[in-house]
Amino acid sequence: MNIHPIRTRKDYQAALRELSAYFDNEPEPGTEDGDRFDILSTLVEACEAKHFPIEAIRHRMEQGGLTMKDLVPSIGRPNRVHEVLSGKRGLTIEMIRNLHRNLGIPAESLIGA
Repeated sequence: MNIHPIRTRKDYQAALRELSAYFDNEPEPGTEDGDRFDILSTLVEACEAKHFPIEAIRHRMEQGGLTMKDLVPSIGRPNRVHEVLSGKRGLTIEMIRNLHRNLGIPAESLIGA
């Protein structure tokens, strides 16, 4: 079984394509295909949880012409903003509430669920 981490958008799209084939004919658990399906599903879910909230923030920044400095009231110090936008730090519940309240970003987009 040759599976690697999802590091790029291209990796993510390739994993989604492979998973979509399994949705039409879901493999039996415990088989090689079943294990591959489970592992790919887990990787995709982890990737989405990590990156989709960041994409929601970046989209709002682009829409409103906002800079990283504009996120300080919602996220915290500039270095914290940088860590969040680079994917090195996840959002806390308080950050999610602030981003929703201050910038109108849907909480569902920030939760990554």
